[in-house]
Amino acid sequence: MNEDSRPVKRVACPGCGGESIYAPSNPFRPFCSERCKNLDLGAWASEEFRMPADTPPDDENYGDPKLQ
Repeated sequence: MNEDSRPVKRVACPGCGGESIYAPSNPFRPFCSERCKNLDLGAWASEEFRMPADTPPDDENYGDPKLQ
């Protein structure tokens, strides 16, 4: 099957939610544009995407007790 005859896959842009073409012709995939890609990169760089963590109280030891 020729690349030109393949159906174009369209996905939701993770940045704006708009339609994005998921193909080699879109250098910003899965994003719809350079702007959405850069906004996402900026969010990662400023640590907006973090996993919640339960930290122990300061007065409790944590980790391997053999190393303390």
